[in-house]
Amino acid sequence: MLPNDRQHGWAQGSAGTLALTCACAMDLKPLAVALAEVLVAGDVLLLSGSLGVGKTTLTQALAKALEVGDDQYVSSPSFALVHEYTGRLPVVHMDLYRLDRQEDVEAAGLLDFFDQAAVCVVEWPDRLGGMAPEERLDILIERQPPAARRLLLAPKGESWRLRLDRLAVRLTGNGACSLE
Repeated sequence: MLPNDRQHGWAQGSAGTLALTCACAMDLKPLAVALAEVLVAGDVLLLSGSLGVGKTTLTQALAKALEVGDDQYVSSPSFALVHEYTGRLPVVHMDLYRLDRQEDVEAAGLLDFFDQAAVCVVEWPDRLGGMAPEERLDILIERQPPAARRLLLAPKGESWRLRLDRLAVRLTGNGACSLE
């Protein structure tokens, strides 16, 4: 086992999940860079967590790591529901906060985005109900006072279970994280 770093640390959790602790929301960049290295067109990331915990911050860092240009400002699509960006891989960013239930998601035509050759990032995925894709990476972001963030990454589907190990290796090698 490698020693845990005071600002960042990985822990292998139950059922193949990974836990990551960052000193603050702005320290999500190493995770975004490592994710960008293992993402493929058609991937779905479901980001959960309370308001202001860093879901959009992680999405912004991920878009930058996927070479979305500075001319495409990545912001929360709370009112538009969806923003699309062009990069090395296209990024579809959904924010379902304003929707009440899965029927609203379906009526808005948002499920069609899961079939695109893009990386689909969804904030507030609980609104999907039972319509979440089977193959996905669930990321829960929790606030750890005073400013730290704890992330739990749970792979759903065989492809993500295999890639989660590669993701952990990339994070260990970048100097910002260590495996326990």
